[in-house]
Amino acid sequence: MTTLAQTILPHLPYLRRFARSLTGRQDSGDAYVASVLETLIADPSAFPKEMSPRSALYRLFLKTWNSLAVNAAPSAPAASYASPADRRLEAITPLPRQAFLLVAVEGFSTGEAASVLGVPAEEFARLLDQAAREIAEQVATEVLIIEDEPLIALDLEEVVTSIGHTVKRVARTRREAVAAFNAIRPGLILADIQLADGSSGLDAVNDILGQTDVPVIFITAYPEQVLTGLRPEPTFLIPKPFRHETVKAVISQALFFEMKATKSRRI
Repeated sequence: MTTLAQTILPHLPYLRRFARSLTGRQDSGDAYVASVLETLIADPSAFPKEMSPRSALYRLFLKTWNSLAVNAAPSAPAASYASPADRRLEAITPLPRQAFLLVAVEGFSTGEAASVLGVPAEEFARLLDQAAREIAEQVATEVLIIEDEPLIALDLEEVVTSIGHTVKRVARTRREAVAAFNAIRPGLILADIQLADGSSGLDAVNDILGQTDVPVIFITAYPEQVLTGLRPEPTFLIPKPFRHETVKAVISQALFFEMKATKSRRI
């Protein structure tokens, strides 16, 4: 029979990472994790058995974290030696920060993350949206959309602008995409794979990345064309049909952590 200790052990390194992200310090984060473990030792029934072990562990951690009034207050400015990401993280309101980290760093789905945070799906979407807008206040950028379907391009433009970024161009072909990039030099690219004239969004992005590094998010109905395992694959790929909150979270993640794309090698 698997013990509670054996159940949670594989998830502790990730919980420590999450705790460190919230506190900004490894020692403080570890202290909160230790407090959760002490709670479980004293009362194993506190572990939410109706959830997956990982979700339950994070839920218990956040219940402990959010029970302290000091953690609901805005953070003090990060130390001057902190990383740019840490300084940006400290500027996000506490609950939206938790929502952002659960999705963008810890990899929970929005439904799982809402359950971990103990809020309805609608409330979680609002928190994630607030996080995206607060991040955009720090790293607002101009965006190039490479998409040949007008309605999808319009939908993406609405998502991008709703969180504070600016769409400068929409390109429908590889040639248009490269020309648009050279004209505006955007800080972020959202790209489909199959384009209007039969050209490839992947080839367009490779042309662009031959000139400079820029964050790229592929949004495609054909993820199998990219996720082959035979060449470097994109860090960010969203399958169609997409959810607005997913696009917002991934845009925020790419810009927040300054994650540049790398050129893919053709085989």
